[in-house]
Amino acid sequence: MKPGPLPDLGTPDDAARPPGPGPFPHLLGVGRTGPDEPLAVVAVGPAGAGRVGVLAAVLELDDEILSVPAGSWLVVRDAAVATRVAYVPGYRTPYSYRADLPSVGPALARPPRRVELSLPQPLLRHFALVDTPDNGLLGRSGAGVLLDAVGRAGALLFVIAADQSFSGDELNLLAEVAGTAVRVFFAVTPAADGWAVPESAAAAQGSGKSGDPAVDPAGVIVSAHRAALLAAVPGLADARWFPIADGKAGELRQALVDWACDEGLRRASSEPPELPGARGRVPVLAEPGEWSERLDRQIRAAGRRIRQHLALELADLHLRVVQEILFGVGCAGLPQMLDRELEALSLLATAQCDHSVRAIIDDVAGQLFGTPLSEGVRRRINEAVSWSLTHHTAGPELDRLLLVTSGADVTGMTGGAALDALSGYPASARTEVLPPVAVALSGGCWQHWRTPGRNDTNDARAWVQRVLREIDLELSREVARRFEVVRLSLGTVLSDAAERGTLRA
Repeated sequence: MKPGPLPDLGTPDDAARPPGPGPFPHLLGVGRTGPDEPLAVVAVGPAGAGRVGVLAAVLELDDEILSVPAGSWLVVRDAAVATRVAYVPGYRTPYSYRADLPSVGPALARPPRRVELSLPQPLLRHFALVDTPDNGLLGRSGAGVLLDAVGRAGALLFVIAADQSFSGDELNLLAEVAGTAVRVFFAVTPAADGWAVPESAAAAQGSGKSGDPAVDPAGVIVSAHRAALLAAVPGLADARWFPIADGKAGELRQALVDWACDEGLRRASSEPPELPGARGRVPVLAEPGEWSERLDRQIRAAGRRIRQHLALELADLHLRVVQEILFGVGCAGLPQMLDRELEALSLLATAQCDHSVRAIIDDVAGQLFGTPLSEGVRRRINEAVSWSLTHHTAGPELDRLLLVTSGADVTGMTGGAALDALSGYPASARTEVLPPVAVALSGGCWQHWRTPGRNDTNDARAWVQRVLREIDLELSREVARRFEVVRLSLGTVLSDAAERGTLRA
């Protein structure tokens, strides 16, 4: 989901502008991985590539254990006891069912955003494995969600079959990852007829005909795939390629373990044991009152910009959904498609709020304590502001899920457990001031549009229009409320510091 340009409101600060270049600057998490973010390998690929079989070979398990509902993410972690739980938006408690029999479980009103499988596997002590929906099911918005997960996980495993080729969307996704800190691996699986080498590919390798005993079929196909990729994405020249056959993935498994060891050391050494400014006295350098007007002005400008930007995003989202209703997924596929769009919208709103609050704290607190703020001082201010949020919050908690019902209404659910069910790939504990923005569809939307006879595209378009109008209103209120709470909380922390001459946090 590519954001449109933010409206120019004539303000001097850019607090609400998403950072960085590229079509997904607000989602790509490269550079945000820290020592507390768990290592993971995210597997992607087109339908029919045998991605589940590759992951099963890496884990030395049966394929059936890794099956999940269509459109759901699978997160495989290490644990002493095997468990399987499904996280469904709209429920605070995840559904649990047998880890060895994934087909024997509860009848869910809607697909879960993610299924977590915990297994006592030695390999999983090094990293978690994450399986994603087929690339064709992700769409533009799903690609943004995927990039966010890959950036935090650290590694991408792209699985492609011998008789498949890279699509334009897949090349765009890989181009986003190229040149970042994400490590990319490719696994090539045999086609239905095995490693049949096209004559053109064999000739390109200079080995004669495909039946020549000197020709290594798997090697020829891997080389052809690699050449096709590098012609479009030369930045992935260092990526490693592995042919997978007969359920053997020993070389790929060892390469992933080697990466995890190196990446774990890099992350652990990227942050000092104690951040500069984490302790000690932080004196006030500015005169009292110089910062308060600047805080009010920037809070108003940032909230207004984000609200207007989200309104533009919802307008673009409306056009995409209507096109899918008429020419794509139809009425039956509407809930899954819209839910995926709302997941990407939630990430966008969360990232923009986080970026704006960080920029405001750096600017206003920096004026009081001197710029630039050290990371330790910034975290002390963040913790103090987060702690005081509850004292200034009017109405529902800020930990709030906006849940769309089948009647095109938006209802709210509060609590961290309700928000946890919305992540396809969960992150480590947040260190930002505000909780994430969360929007999802309830299970009733699936039941409503999968009922026989509900295939009127005009009804579907009217329903989507009402839903997005309600979401626009709720998000506008929520963003305004959040920034008002931040204004009061940050103002309290800085006022106390200005009166006492030092930061007490």
